Amino acid sequence: MDPTTTLYERMGGDKTIRTIVEAFYPRVQQDPLLAPLFPADIQPVMERQYQFLTQFFGGPPLYSHIHGHPRLRARHLPFPITPERAEAWLRCMSAALDDANIEGELRDEIWSRFYFTAAHMVNQPGEEEEKADRD
Repeated sequence: MDPTTTLYERMGGDKTIRTIVEAFYPRVQQDPLLAPLFPADIQPVMERQYQFLTQFFGGPPLYSHIHGHPRLRARHLPFPITPERAEAWLRCMSAALDDANIEGELRDEIWSRFYFTAAHMVNQPGEEEEKADRD
């Protein structure tokens, strides 16, 4: 494998990113933990996610050209992201990767980036942490 080949290219570029985004958001809208965090009109969110993931995986910097630096954690601070919500997000994303037929070492590499990012976005304690604080 050419060391200059980006993850974006190895995963199939634009078509694969679109498949992931289009498979992911219907699941998000059906998830009881995630749905309340998103607007009814999900299309603008999907487009931003497409732009972000394209850039995140080494494709063209679409997100930054349109919206500026991603500042991912700062942009998500207004939303209560608990460990349970991060896990729900990961479940939806795992199913989206299944739909995109991403497997093996490529999936492991993509998954490690998603897992780290989901953990980094947590900004509220989970139910277990809150219970422990009350006891």
